[in-house]
Amino acid sequence: MNDLVAEISASMASKEPGESLALLARRFPGRIAFSTSFGVEDQIISHYIFKNRLPIRVFTLDTGRLFKETYYTWSRTVDIYKQEIEAYFPDTEAVQQLLRTKGPSSFYDSVENRKECCSIRKLEPLKRALANVDCWITGIRAEQSDNRTNMAQVEWDGGNELLKVHPIYDWSIDTVWEFVRVHNIPYNPLHDKGFPSIGCEPCTRAVRPGDDFRAGRWWWEDKSKKECGLHAT
Repeated sequence: MNDLVAEISASMASKEPGESLALLARRFPGRIAFSTSFGVEDQIISHYIFKNRLPIRVFTLDTGRLFKETYYTWSRTVDIYKQEIEAYFPDTEAVQQLLRTKGPSSFYDSVENRKECCSIRKLEPLKRALANVDCWITGIRAEQSDNRTNMAQVEWDGGNELLKVHPIYDWSIDTVWEFVRVHNIPYNPLHDKGFPSIGCEPCTRAVRPGDDFRAGRWWWEDKSKKECGLHAT
């Protein structure tokens, strides 16, 4: 798989994200997908895909615990671009079993419990969403966290057995917001209230100026453990 990673990396060199996405859509026809959580970075990728009518499937994971502002952003995005965003939900029986045995807030009790909840609400639906996909697009940026600094723009995801590409990986947060302003891209209003990273409502809070990008995610845990497994390095 190293040859494929090298090939795609070379083909994307010096290209802007829209060109890279078009190239990937041609390289993986019918087997390419983008996952959005409606954060500002993901809204940029959606803009590139929808504005240019690229044949890239767009999906989201509805965990059942999202902010109302996230649903607002989802609705606004569909209204503006008039394109489909597929929704994947957790397995009903798995959620019912978790709540029967541990209650609705077990994720606060331990890292293991939190990861169990993430696995049920995110990882298993993601596996279904990525079935028959050879190239997975994300809105990850390097400066979002220490873990993500160690990633590469193009990488092989061994857990999901596919290529994983982050088209705006090298963008700064200033570049992100300038692009959003210039292109009038809809974004989650929680970003204006101190939420740089937005996940499930019980597990996300606003951060103070100067805090780490993901300081508001699972704030009760050790900083080094703040990934849910979707983007493990």
